Amino acid sequence: MAVMITEECISCDACASECPVAAILGDDNVKNPYEGEYFYVKPETCVECVGHADTPRCADVCPTEGAIVWDMPYTTDFEAYYAAGNEEGKYMIRDHKKKGLMLPSVKSQAFMEEIGMDVREAHADVAASF
Repeated sequence: MAVMITEECISCDACASECPVAAILGDDNVKNPYEGEYFYVKPETCVECVGHADTPRCADVCPTEGAIVWDMPYTTDFEAYYAAGNEEGKYMIRDHKKKGLMLPSVKSQAFMEEIGMDVREAHADVAASF
């Protein structure tokens, strides 16, 4: 993942159409653990726009401060973090029929290496980073 949407989200739908990898689910999607509340970024799909844009496009268009924040990179270094979050219901990681739970060991994702771990751990506002 690397970015996440918080309860500050007003469900305006500005971010979803900007995502180049279709990682953002609306608040009406049954695959969204926050269904009926706010939008959700699928951690197993988000690439922080690496290879698509200089900054995460979702945060560029989001009108609400603090709605899109950094999360940990979706890499094997943070597999336990994402597995625990999935068990707690914070994430709803896809369960592939053949590959199983799409944790980072199955499919890690690109991330912006220049964003420090302290910023990610603090879940700092993405827009404020640029």
